[in-house]
Order: sequence, then C-alpha cells, then structure tokens
Amino acid sequence: MMSRQAQCLLLACGNPLREDDGVGPWLLAWAEERFRGDARVSLICRQQWTPELALDIAEAESVIFVDCAVDGAPGAVKLVPVEAAVAAPGLATHHVGAAELLSLSKELYGAMPRTSLLLTVGAGSLELREGFSQAVTAALPEASSLLEQTVLRLVANSQA
Repeated sequence: MMSRQAQCLLLACGNPLREDDGVGPWLLAWAEERFRGDARVSLICRQQWTPELALDIAEAESVIFVDCAVDGAPGAVKLVPVEAAVAAPGLATHHVGAAELLSLSKELYGAMPRTSLLLTVGAGSLELREGFSQAVTAALPEASSLLEQTVLRLVANSQA
C-alpha cells in the first residue's frame, strides 16, 4: 500500500481561453487562495487530464475533480460521486475522464482514493475568448462555497 500524500486532492481541468471551459482553473485558483498553507489539501490544474495523474490520485485519501459540464444547464452546479470506469481495451490519451483516471490509479498502483467526487458547472459558451458567460459568472459563488464545504468535510473525515 502506498503512503497517502494528500488528504484531499483537487484536480481541475479546462482552458481559460475557451470561455466557460476555464471554470475549473478559476475554481482551483480560488481554492489555492482559500487553502493556502493547508498541507492537507493538494491542487493540480491542467488543460486536460492525462494518464500521468493516476499516481497523484492513487496517493490521495480523497479527490475532487473540477470541470465544466457541456451536458447540463448553463450555470448548474453539481457534485456527484465518481466510480472507476470499467477497463476498456486501449487507452485514448487525448482526453481522459475522472472515471478512467480512477481505473488507472487502481490498475497501475493498486490504490484509489476512499472518496472521489466530480464538481461541475454547466457551460453556457465555449467560444474562443476569456471570461465567463453570465450563467457561469452567477454560479461562481455557489460553486466556490460547495467546493469549500466539501474539502472541509473530507479533511475532517480523514482525521476522524
């Protein structure tokens, strides 16, 4: 069994130059300020999730994946559990989702976080420009609050 490096890993993806796709990096920057100096929380932000992140996930007690969602209402904030995906032959490395990363962490390192969650904000626009749509801008306080409450609950539960 591996030693756990982080009690709570925040793992965001998105492109700030594609309007609402930048909500993941924005929330991670917010969390970096909020949890500055808190060794229980680790943060990683990428434009897209890649297989190399499986080790960080395997070493975490809990993980919160943060991303925009294109399949929901613009500005809708959701927090849902993530289960490891059933292994499929071959691995597409262009875009790896949260479920696939969990599977990789289990397959490659024999470990997965006890708790895995996905926090999403519904995208209203993915145009080539910086900033957010009105719906996502309005959802940022709710998403930030939910992220904060969830991190605090997860680190408290890991100490119990």
